[in-house]
Amino acid sequence: YNMNMYYGPTDYEIFKRYGRNLDEAMPLGWGIFGMINKYFIIPLFGFLSGFLPAGIAIIVLTILLKLMLSPVQYKQYLAQAKMKVLKPEITEINDKFKDNAMKKQQETMKIYNKAGVNPMSGCVPALVQMPIFYALFMFFPTSFALRQKSFLWADDLSSYDTILELPFYIPFYGDHVSLFPILASVAIFFYMMMTTGQNMPTQPGMPNMKFIIYLSPVMMLIFFNSYASGLSLYYFVSNLITIFIMLAIKNFILDDDKIHARIQANKEKPKKEGKFQAKMR
Repeated sequence: YNMNMYYGPTDYEIFKRYGRNLDEAMPLGWGIFGMINKYFIIPLFGFLSGFLPAGIAIIVLTILLKLMLSPVQYKQYLAQAKMKVLKPEITEINDKFKDNAMKKQQETMKIYNKAGVNPMSGCVPALVQMPIFYALFMFFPTSFALRQKSFLWADDLSSYDTILELPFYIPFYGDHVSLFPILASVAIFFYMMMTTGQNMPTQPGMPNMKFIIYLSPVMMLIFFNSYASGLSLYYFVSNLITIFIMLAIKNFILDDDKIHARIQANKEKPKKEGKFQAKMR
């Protein structure tokens, strides 16, 4: 067999020039995740990093992605705002039928149906964003464009940043302290307090559901401590922008009183129940 050996960087753009499917050796994610990386993230970041420092390019990439996803996030926050308005009525139903789980569920579904609120509508936008988040999760540690590129205190954006070396090893955490995961964890905590913290259900027998608010930041802190600092930088900036967008939507765009009035108006309208909704009820 005539064979060739490639000796060089794992750079997607170089692999692609050879035309021998070498790019398939890069772990960019399977299916749609790999396609997002190949045809969107890598070309866009390559363009930005052509005239910007790598750290600034990540921040600009984050801003562009947030602008692209802003309509989806607006719908997500609108759904959360509707759920917040209905929370007193849901609490009243929970108290009234606390000993009858089936009746409580039926009455809750009836309230949602009359008000024209879908409790799952806040989850769908989150699912739409997941392919991009996972694609970025695979992109940052494999990107040759980030190799040994520094930003602030991070010496290499394709590896973890270190602000303190520990004299011992902590299981799952490591023997160092990275600052970008700490900043990302704090931003995630405030984001979840603004969203999940307001609408977290308190079901009988499940009094500690709010631990999820603390679980996500802790998981970010632990598992991203030894991951690519570029990804932690992305999550930090992304959540920071999301917090400001949500504050802007809450204070200048959405009006809880108008939402409440619209929900009450929907309740008065005769609403035809579909077969699926009837089945669920």
